[in-house]
Amino acid sequence: MVTADILRHLEELQVKDPKSPFSAAQGTPASRSYPHFSRGMLELLTTRKVLTMKNKFALEASDLKAIAAAAEAEAIQNKWAVSISIVDDGGHQLWFQRLDGAPPISTLIAPAKARTSALGCRESRIYEEVINKDGRMSFLSAPTMEGMLEGGVPIMKDGQCLGAVGVSGVKSTEDAQIARAGIAAIGL
Repeated sequence: MVTADILRHLEELQVKDPKSPFSAAQGTPASRSYPHFSRGMLELLTTRKVLTMKNKFALEASDLKAIAAAAEAEAIQNKWAVSISIVDDGGHQLWFQRLDGAPPISTLIAPAKARTSALGCRESRIYEEVINKDGRMSFLSAPTMEGMLEGGVPIMKDGQCLGAVGVSGVKSTEDAQIARAGIAAIGL
């Protein structure tokens, strides 16, 4: 039964004092009809306590196409041959594109930058700065953090990381410029 049907049935089974939150307590018709429900679950269902679930934004196919098109346009306008990777908030690749003339190694670096940015919910440049400027070489041993170079930019909406764009093939600052241009196409 779906939850609405269960609630309706529990209302029918309530005995004596329908206002009591314990009307579905053990030994009542409700508990006998739904023995697999705990007492707490029956109380929760019969009191109609509203549970709120958090909502989570997610990238859609149309977002990916818009980001990729804008990033590609930025690269072509500047005559930069790059690879572009878009990942979700878990670092899983959703889109990959290698422009003509992009170096083969960029096919490995762009996704790594994107994954690092998405998992850290910050630009991959931050990790590069921690290592180079702060001298914290221990960051080089961080698990699954392979793209600790500038060029990975998170896609943020209302404080939530939806994913990231990673670009590789030109100077790191130019890679990041391409990634930001892509993200700007969806208004973020």
